[in-house]
Amino acid sequence: MSHQESAATASPAAPGDAPGTLAAPVLVEPQKTLVDGEVREVYVPPLAPPVLRGSLGDLPFHNAAEAPADIVLARKQPSGTWRDITAAEFAVEVRAVAKGLIAAGLRPGDRLAIMAATTYEWTLVDFAAWAAGLVTVPIYPTSSARQAQWILYDSGARACVVENVEETRLISGVRAELPGLDHLWQFNTGAVAQLVAEGRALPDAAVDERRAATGPYDLATLIYTSGTTGRPKGCALTHANFFAEVDNAVELLHPVFKSVSEEPAATLLFLPLSHVFGRMVAVGCLRARVRLGHAPSIKTDDLLADLAGFRPTFLLGIPYVLEKVYNTGRATAEKMGRAASFDRAARIARSYGEAVEAREHGKGPGPGVALKAARKLYDPLVYRRIRAALGGRVRYILSGGSPLGHRLAAFYTGAGIEIFEGYGLTETTAATTVTPPLRPRIGTVGWPLPGTAVRIADDGEIWVHGGHVFSGYWDAAVGAARPVTDQGWLATGDLGALDADGYLTITGRKKEIIVTTGGKNVAPAPLEDRLRSHPLVGQCLVVGDNRPYVTALITLEPDGLAHWCQMHKKQNLPLERLVHDERLLADLQRAVDDANELVSRAESIRRFAVLPVDFTAETGHLTPSLKLRRAAVTRDFAKEIAGLYESR
Repeated sequence: MSHQESAATASPAAPGDAPGTLAAPVLVEPQKTLVDGEVREVYVPPLAPPVLRGSLGDLPFHNAAEAPADIVLARKQPSGTWRDITAAEFAVEVRAVAKGLIAAGLRPGDRLAIMAATTYEWTLVDFAAWAAGLVTVPIYPTSSARQAQWILYDSGARACVVENVEETRLISGVRAELPGLDHLWQFNTGAVAQLVAEGRALPDAAVDERRAATGPYDLATLIYTSGTTGRPKGCALTHANFFAEVDNAVELLHPVFKSVSEEPAATLLFLPLSHVFGRMVAVGCLRARVRLGHAPSIKTDDLLADLAGFRPTFLLGIPYVLEKVYNTGRATAEKMGRAASFDRAARIARSYGEAVEAREHGKGPGPGVALKAARKLYDPLVYRRIRAALGGRVRYILSGGSPLGHRLAAFYTGAGIEIFEGYGLTETTAATTVTPPLRPRIGTVGWPLPGTAVRIADDGEIWVHGGHVFSGYWDAAVGAARPVTDQGWLATGDLGALDADGYLTITGRKKEIIVTTGGKNVAPAPLEDRLRSHPLVGQCLVVGDNRPYVTALITLEPDGLAHWCQMHKKQNLPLERLVHDERLLADLQRAVDDANELVSRAESIRRFAVLPVDFTAETGHLTPSLKLRRAAVTRDFAKEIAGLYESR
């Protein structure tokens, strides 16, 4: 029986049907395929039946019909307080905006672009567009005019909603090259109210007719890849892709989405809705009726204030944010003269997390009496402060984007926050593997999401199969998706390995493997991830392809550098001098030495250069999702790289 056939044995569901009514998380043991004694393929059967009718646009209306008083969203008011929004209220707003989109002349299948920060209006227009039978096209608010122009042109967008006047000017500047763009609306000048007013004369049935004509295998969104190596490509995701992803995730991550305590599940979304990770969780929250809030700014002070006001029970984040919380906690302790105490607490938390993991796999008794006592001692001094920085009620974190690493994962577990680490792509509607509840394996990205198969090819490349795998890349010439899978299998371009129990570990990118002149293959990602975990390091790029040894370019993290300068009384030194400071370089050398412990001598970083600038999306050195544009960095800093290979 194929994986698809196995998944279809459950009764088909409609968008109005709850994903399930499991009383507790159900773990289905993965089915493993061995080749020469090694696990080469793992499949986990689905926990949720496939959706065979309806679309994401139905969700607000089914929620309103089944549980009209349930709180599904919260919206921040100008006063800073949060106003809860019921399922019934959200459905009314979605219908009103959908009528406005129909009144504007947008037809089923037309593309509507959204270029804005993570706000309530983003989610409102997203669901309204789906209710009107449209296809939404997210654009990062940090995109350049050329990037935005390409996405609007390639997708054939007929309308675009932006957040503010700067984005209006940006789109207006390229509009002459976009003859198909009929509408440009702006959120902060009343776009929502304008659409509601335009649609007021239409009957409610106009939206119901559009919803009835949209099915699960219709296109829901075109999400353009970040373009680390070239022009972004539009990933065509269907409504069925999202249902396969979120329904199985909701059932698997039962404690996260279906709170088992008296506190209702809630999350504050601060990652971009332009990214598939944030979008998937927004859809999942509406599907599971989890209270969802939006935080448009990830500046430290703004985000901490929003977390304190909203008080989520779980968060989704990227390792960068979790590292920043950890490093901020340590810097605060150092300022108070308690760095040694914090470091001891961190070691205890990591030991505790590792002991819990061992117990859950039957490989140990769990934390002993002494470890429990030490953890209890440091809870009010350190761990509670870490939890307080995240709002005080966070019990779970969904981490993705890049590997979190053993050190941080064990620390947060020991500090009382359970980490669910995942791996996925835009092409897989976000997560394709995730840490199974009660069975973590720190340092891995878990098992395949239920309904998913993962295969390791002969060259180590990860292949994926499941209902969440996209229908293909958008082909503007034919106005449809161009399939790229091989009998349903997607070659991810990532390298990995499956252990004996079916857990996946990511080892690097196939195209990023460095081959030194000595013939040594080096995966840069583990070294870069470890270096970025240091509080002084902002970004780094490991270099060495076709060269005699491995080197690195390092940029400095502003908050970490400011703390370092304060502790060493060097606040008045300009950055151009700081990058040559002997004490700073010595601290960075220790960070490099720590990273080098991951690899052999032949793979280790021999020399590094500290740059007086940062890699950012604005400079073109990072994608909007903070991935390195390697070609751009090596081009712009060719002189600095050449200097690393000059004889001393």
